Amino acid sequence: MDILQIVGIGFLATVLILVIREQKPMFAFLLAVFTGVGIFLALIGKIGDVVSVLDDLAARSGIPSVYLKTMLKIIGIAYIAEFGAQIVRDAGLESIASKIEFAGKMLILVMAIPIISVIVETVLNLLPA
Repeated sequence: MDILQIVGIGFLATVLILVIREQKPMFAFLLAVFTGVGIFLALIGKIGDVVSVLDDLAARSGIPSVYLKTMLKIIGIAYIAEFGAQIVRDAGLESIASKIEFAGKMLILVMAIPIISVIVETVLNLLPA
């Protein structure tokens, strides 16, 4: 699915949502959620291609795979938190969306601690004693 099809689906869904929202706001919200999930699922295959290329580059450069997997998990948390926050924001619940984003940031920080500690240890080993 290329970008023109995604934009076309987005425009069509937007028009339908604007028409439905006046009479059935719950259906309009569900249509927005299904459209977002459909677009996300259409792009899952592309994400798999990117992951395989990054995995190949990490293997050739000698970077341990645990760091690549951690980075991919961090990126996944960021995308999922943003996606969930946008869906909740579409429902008009800004405070819940902010909390989802905060939870995503905290999980990213927790996942990044091992990488940050390795970087700090590497820098400390490079400095003269």
